[in-house]
Amino acid sequence: MLPNIVKVLVPAIGSFVVGMAITPVLTHYLYKYKAWKKQPGKTALDGTEAAEFNRLHETNEVRAPRMGGIVVWGSATLTIVGIALVARFIPDAAILKLDFLSRNQTWIPLAALLVGAFAGLIDDLLIIRPKGKGVPIPYRLLVVFVLSLFIGWWFWDKLDVTTVGIPFYGPFEIGWLIIPLFILVSLAVYASGVIDGIDGLSGGVFGSVFASYAIIAFAQNQVDLAAFSAAVLGGLLAFLWFNIPPARFYMSETGTMALTLTIATIAFMTDSLGEGVGISVLPVIGIILVATVASNIAQMASKRFFGKKLLRVAPLHHHFEALGWPGYKVVMRYWVFSVVFAFIGVIIALASN
Repeated sequence: MLPNIVKVLVPAIGSFVVGMAITPVLTHYLYKYKAWKKQPGKTALDGTEAAEFNRLHETNEVRAPRMGGIVVWGSATLTIVGIALVARFIPDAAILKLDFLSRNQTWIPLAALLVGAFAGLIDDLLIIRPKGKGVPIPYRLLVVFVLSLFIGWWFWDKLDVTTVGIPFYGPFEIGWLIIPLFILVSLAVYASGVIDGIDGLSGGVFGSVFASYAIIAFAQNQVDLAAFSAAVLGGLLAFLWFNIPPARFYMSETGTMALTLTIATIAFMTDSLGEGVGISVLPVIGIILVATVASNIAQMASKRFFGKKLLRVAPLHHHFEALGWPGYKVVMRYWVFSVVFAFIGVIIALASN
């Protein structure tokens, strides 16, 4: 048992250390090249001016640079590849044991992480230009759809995943529908990326999700996947160290797209492949992400069918700000809810095995 615990802890610590080391270099260049929006202000999802949001956050959008998500996926990737290279060139038994870059557990989530990071990085680079608008939402959704279609097909065709684990019941056969299910889950989780809206919020919420799945994967003897999740967690903690108010940078699209696609992938990998219920507990573990997406949907539906807003501003965390809550109070309370429901989700997952 001890070697497996070490195999998970080393990537987490390593990724955190790498993240802390690369952040000063990254922030130097982000500030040097003024990597922030040149024109403050946002529009709502229906195309109208987001007046309430702009009142709350207009100046913050040009206060700090974007692309802080590089710290997360950059430190995790450097740690994963670094350990694999050391194991390749120094084939000592102890070092080989630490290598968790495996075809059956980590290649797919690593691909999701890097493809999402690259696509999000393009959006960020376009946004920081003068009068930059970024990649239109339909094109970003297309990237998520195509990648999810491929991964969903891979689960079904290559890994023979045709069931979904139901807590305290067992596997439920859905056959090829695993493909559209993965696409829907990926799109839904990606939509929650707007959680990156207040200093310190996204890092804490995503951190609790990845910590939960690291525990679930470890309990299901998916040690390589647990180590991968821990590596991402280490990167998130390094990011969070510099993202607490006042944030040195924002995670932005390169971070949120990478992390949300990876969450969906890990949830499916900890399901039937690990004889678990990773998909079913995702709404519990990610309750804050669910609330974020649901509040956006409810706001749009209310404006569409009733002609008025349900919330002062969507998503929900900005509504609380509009009510007068300071940002740090929203963040702290979201962290509490995130940890509590993550704990509940882990307990359900472990009890269902």
